[in-house]
Amino acid sequence: MTDQSFGQAMTQISVEELAERLAAGDANIQLVDVREPQELAIARLPGFVNLPLSEYANWNQKIFAMLNPEAETLVLCHHGVRSAQMCQWLASQGFTNVKNIAGGIAAYSQLVDPTVPQY
Repeated sequence: MTDQSFGQAMTQISVEELAERLAAGDANIQLVDVREPQELAIARLPGFVNLPLSEYANWNQKIFAMLNPEAETLVLCHHGVRSAQMCQWLASQGFTNVKNIAGGIAAYSQLVDPTVPQY
């Protein structure tokens, strides 16, 4: 994945809204975590598919087999930078409803669930 911007506006979702959606068991959302496996070993949220950006070459050609491009897709990382890159890439691939989780898992730990470890 490159650092280039795809020039598309990005929708964000707050960690508080994410928590509400997770608590409600919203089955209409796809959850993607782009952090590295060693980061997931420290802190993770249930229900997220892990697609590390460093392993882009391993999964990019299979994205349509793994995810529905028309489903609402929420993307998580540590602080929101890598997830923003992923959101832009997904939108460039034709995904129609992609949202970046603002502040990432760090914000989730601070604002929603302090039992989620900080790193």
